[in-house]
Amino acid sequence: MQAEVGESATISPQATVGYEYNDDVSPTVLGTAATVRAGTVIYCDVAVGASFVTGHNALVREHTTISDDVVLGTNAVIDGKTDIGSHVSLQTGVYVPSQTTIGDNVFLGPHAVLTNDRYPVRSDGGLAGPTIEDGVTVGANATVLPDVTIGEHSFVAAGAVVTTDVPPNSLAVGVPASHEPLPPELDTRNRLEQ
Repeated sequence: MQAEVGESATISPQATVGYEYNDDVSPTVLGTAATVRAGTVIYCDVAVGASFVTGHNALVREHTTISDDVVLGTNAVIDGKTDIGSHVSLQTGVYVPSQTTIGDNVFLGPHAVLTNDRYPVRSDGGLAGPTIEDGVTVGANATVLPDVTIGEHSFVAAGAVVTTDVPPNSLAVGVPASHEPLPPELDTRNRLEQ
C-alpha cells in the first residue's frame, strides 16, 4: 500500500488506504484531519483534501480528486475518474460513476444514484457522467442519468429521475423529472460550509 497521510489523520486498521490496483501507480494522498473508518478502500492515484470523513465500507477508485471537508457515507461508492469539490456530503449508499464532476457545497441524499452509461451493455457510446454544479441538493433515492447537468443551487426531489439538464435555481421533481422554479422554502443556499 502506498499513501501519504496528513497530520491528525485517523485511519482504521481495517481500512485500506493506497490500494495498488496496478504496477505503475502514485500514492494515495490524504489531507490533514482525515477520518477513514473500517472497511473503507481508497485506491492509489487518489488525492483527498483536509477534513475528509468516511462511514464504514466506502470505496474511492483511482484517478479521483476530492477537495476539503467532504463526507463519504457508509457503503457509498466513487467509481474513479471523478472530481469532487469542497464542502460536499455524499450520504449512505450514494453511487458516483466515473467521468463525474461534483462542485462545491453539494449534498447527495441517501442512495442517490448518478449514472454514466445511457445504454449499459447495449452500446459502445462511451461514458459520460453527470455534472453536479455548486450548491445542488439531490434527495434520497433520486437517479441522475448520464451527461446531465444539474445547474447551480438546484434541488432534485427524493425519488426523481433526472433525464435532462436542470436549469440553475430549479426544482426537479417526478419520473421523468420536470423542472419548475424553486418554491420559497427551497430558495436558499445549502448550509454545508464550515
